[in-house]
Amino acid sequence: MPSLSNAYRRACTAAARLLPSSFLLLVARFAVAAVFFLSGRTKVDGLLTITDSTYELFRTEYALPVLDPVVAAHLATYSEHLFPALLVAGLFTRPAALALLGMTCVIQLFVYPDAWSTHLGWAALLLPLIALGGGRWSLDRLLGVESGARH
Repeated sequence: MPSLSNAYRRACTAAARLLPSSFLLLVARFAVAAVFFLSGRTKVDGLLTITDSTYELFRTEYALPVLDPVVAAHLATYSEHLFPALLVAGLFTRPAALALLGMTCVIQLFVYPDAWSTHLGWAALLLPLIALGGGRWSLDRLLGVESGARH
């Protein structure tokens, strides 16, 4: 058995070397940004012209209990464009990820409560970004917004 545990430790060391945390954070930033950005693109024509069908969705299917549907449509659409762009750049990573996690929670609680497995996957990508920031390969690090102590 000692040889099996040694082989396992060597494999773990190799995996850690091949998959450093900054790479994992970069992948998480791009993956979750893609989900939200592509959703945002379905709500607009051209650059950022919100479609009539988007307003209708926010009046009917996405109806939130406290927000006016027009305001909610604008907030969601612009958020789905701005925060993913920040994540891809790695700029203000923690607040951008926190905003998208908040959006995820609203969607889970008020819009699609049965889609918890999807939303849990989004949260799994967002939580490390909130906790650790954008990593070594981010504008946060390059511009000194985040220090390099953790990764």
